[in-house]
Amino acid sequence: MYIESVQLKNFRNYDSLEVNFDQGTNIFYGDNAQGKTNILESLYLCGTTKSHKGSKDKEVIRFGEEDAHIRMMVKRNELSYKVDMHLRKNKAKGVAINGLPIKKASELFGVVNLVFFSPEDLNIIKNGPGERRRFLDLELCQLDRIYLTDLASYNHIVNQRNKLLKDLYVRPELKDTLDIWDMQMTEYGRRIIKKRQAFVQELNEVIQKIHRNLTGGVEELEVIYEPSCAEEELERMTASNREKDMRMKLTSVGPHRDDLCVKANGIDIRKYGSQGQQRTAALSLKLSEIYIVKQKIKDTPILLLDDVLSELDSSRQNYLLESIHNIQTMITCTGLDDFVSHQFHINKVFHVVNGEVFQP
Repeated sequence: MYIESVQLKNFRNYDSLEVNFDQGTNIFYGDNAQGKTNILESLYLCGTTKSHKGSKDKEVIRFGEEDAHIRMMVKRNELSYKVDMHLRKNKAKGVAINGLPIKKASELFGVVNLVFFSPEDLNIIKNGPGERRRFLDLELCQLDRIYLTDLASYNHIVNQRNKLLKDLYVRPELKDTLDIWDMQMTEYGRRIIKKRQAFVQELNEVIQKIHRNLTGGVEELEVIYEPSCAEEELERMTASNREKDMRMKLTSVGPHRDDLCVKANGIDIRKYGSQGQQRTAALSLKLSEIYIVKQKIKDTPILLLDDVLSELDSSRQNYLLESIHNIQTMITCTGLDDFVSHQFHINKVFHVVNGEVFQP
């Protein structure tokens, strides 16, 4: 699997752009704030319908314009796919695959798999639970079409339930309608908990070996899934928390409040780990993600590395660079020195200057 090319129109700081990629390593270098990350964001957005930053559609449209376009050409198992995305300020995005419009993001499933790694990901361990839930969801949504649909339904139901909880303050007669939302929330919530549990189990089988190699055998890493309540307890806990939810005007239990605990040698490094430990564990998480996707799809995902090397010391840089052979990789950086000093093979180099891309 690899991306052949991307075309952008009115995306972020790009008026118009077309880039043809190599199947190996593609380096985008240049000063900060020139538009390197925007290219990676466009690929991730076109492949998943979501920005890796969580940006809204209107935020990625070039200033002063009403809409933006992304066209991505993908080759997978000798088949060609053309993904067209039309982003509009005040309307839902339009997506077409090989000229045929799709209605749901899940219809993109199986076209392209992407792993995005940014400097922010190195803080996934020390940041709040939302970051760790996002890691789970972004990966599972690319690997499991049903999970993607279930998660979208669950999030919609929680939003509607929270709206109702606020409305009850002025319209208490609506209280009986909570039963409908609670029943649906329990149904989708259970499925999500079950899938997350299975994914974390798979993750542990992979991450321990990677982390041992990264730390020279000094640390044993374990990832523990911490659901806000057990799958079989969700219905009971939702009912018993109802009065509390009505007072607080929000839903206090369910997968939207889950977390991951990451332990090194039995110590919770979210709370007690050094920054070095936290960053190494984050790197192990991302490398495990690549391996799991490979196992699941029987193909290599496309790796998007956004200025990560400058955040790692030389031993971790080496390990990361050695891990990405035979994977199409897009890397952004401010200079090429790291790659030259590591004698790392580069297939294509692009220089990004103020929304324009040149091949030196």
